[in-house]
Amino acid sequence: MRRVPTRGEEDERRTTAEASLPSTGRSPIPVFIFPLALDFYADDQTSHKQVLTLYNPFPRVLRYKVLSTTPLRYTVVDSEGLVKPNSCIDIVTRHRDIRARHYGSTDKFRVEVWEEGGGRGVVGRKDIPATLHPTRPKSRERGISEPPQWHPHSHVFSMRHGGPRPLSPGLFGLYILVGLVSLVVLMLPSHGDPQSFLHENLHVSVIQKLVAAYVLGLLTMVFVQS
Repeated sequence: MRRVPTRGEEDERRTTAEASLPSTGRSPIPVFIFPLALDFYADDQTSHKQVLTLYNPFPRVLRYKVLSTTPLRYTVVDSEGLVKPNSCIDIVTRHRDIRARHYGSTDKFRVEVWEEGGGRGVVGRKDIPATLHPTRPKSRERGISEPPQWHPHSHVFSMRHGGPRPLSPGLFGLYILVGLVSLVVLMLPSHGDPQSFLHENLHVSVIQKLVAAYVLGLLTMVFVQS
């Protein structure tokens, strides 16, 4: 794993000062990676290993590379490699310098992607902050910092009786229609697909496919819980 150039080299004792990544502006293409930040907790050994999942929704092979502002603090498994079209890959990161002097310090990983064989250099990048905390928040405190979870509407669950309530025929039909439309969007070719025989007006963007997949996921949760 190569080191990203910084504005100032860290001293030999690796103090908690954060090394900075150079400004790169907006990424030419979106980089779909989850999670968007890494949190390590000194008192929770299971959190010392984190997984970054890199998605490739494009119809071509992407090559990726993971860089870091502080490479000596981390071990990254498969820091370089390929992601096949319409698939994903897990990148395992491990914090190997859990010391009190680093509590509260935030490092950065940079994930760079480019088209395999394209010869155009890096076409997308995403910075992932990584922070070391002394302790993991308790469940009550963690509920404040974590993003709110999605809960089905009251017409799906009857909270008073603690069980599901059947969907009305009209609402069920609407959900089926939305699901079919989302499936059609996912089946349509992406913009720039040379192997498609459909008219260019019937091609959809990657963002539209991601929205359709998200809607299908929500509908699946509704039908499973109903």
